Amino acid sequence: MQVLVTGGAGYIGSHTCQALSAMGFQPITLDSLVTGHEWAVQWGPLEKGDVRDTAFVRQVLEKHRIEAVMHFAALSLVGESVTEPLRYYDNNVSGTLSLLTAMGQCGVSKLVFSSTCAVYGVPPSLPIKEDMPTAPVNPYGRSKLAAENAIFDAANAGKLDAVMLRYFNAAGADSELRIGEAHVHESHLIPLAVRAARLQSDPLKVFGTDYDTPDGTCLRDYVHVADLADAHVAALHFVMGARRGHRFNLGTGVPVSVREVLAAVGKAIQKPVPVIESPRREGDPMSLYAANDLAKRELGWTPKHLDINDIVKSAVAWDAKYSAVATGHH
Repeated sequence: MQVLVTGGAGYIGSHTCQALSAMGFQPITLDSLVTGHEWAVQWGPLEKGDVRDTAFVRQVLEKHRIEAVMHFAALSLVGESVTEPLRYYDNNVSGTLSLLTAMGQCGVSKLVFSSTCAVYGVPPSLPIKEDMPTAPVNPYGRSKLAAENAIFDAANAGKLDAVMLRYFNAAGADSELRIGEAHVHESHLIPLAVRAARLQSDPLKVFGTDYDTPDGTCLRDYVHVADLADAHVAALHFVMGARRGHRFNLGTGVPVSVREVLAAVGKAIQKPVPVIESPRREGDPMSLYAANDLAKRELGWTPKHLDINDIVKSAVAWDAKYSAVATGHH
């Protein structure tokens, strides 16, 4: 079965292509390579182009006789979304509308959408459940929620069947280190901490040490990228037999503090992470972690990597390999 993966040259998209291929699907990557990497496309053909180009998307759907779509293509830097909101709406909302239009024209009705826990904003209670109100606190979260709403409305109108996967903090790398996290502008805590510990030159800023948590730092839910990829394959099986729209949280349900992450990185690299304690960042919720019972029950998905040390170890191994390649020391 041919599956179109928009954004398949990116971090989570490429790991999902790998998982699809392992389960006997043929992933076809559609990616502009603006933030993705050609080297990450290893499990099927790459169609280079922009998801906002509806005619191009339609051509790819027809050429490969696509039966289902996984939509990852999006901009995802929260800070950048605040300074460049229109760019985020254009990519994340217009891109989704363009894809849905092309799918409608080609009669492709099965969609798995890469969403985010950012749609919830600051949750009224924890853990976060799918039926909680959505009140995103930044343009990134709002643009992803707008895309979700468009998909949900189209599904309710009988135009398509869709699964929206709201993930928490993606982390880690492929166990064989063929692919991993490699953002040009890195904003994720684990790779930033790994880099700070490895180089020992540029201290990592810890935003907020006075939260009402066990060690004063924010709590987050780190979910291994391989577990996320498995959830997408499970969601594909689910959507092939489902009708209308469905939403699932993807997280471990285990809250981990910033200090616990730094300790795990220090342990894996055997050097402490140099830090500068900084004031809280505006819009940073104290604690975010998932209730994942719905995904367990409906998708049959259970995350395998629950230990932050295990997740961090794979990120450290990937960083050692990738930084050597990037600087030419093979």
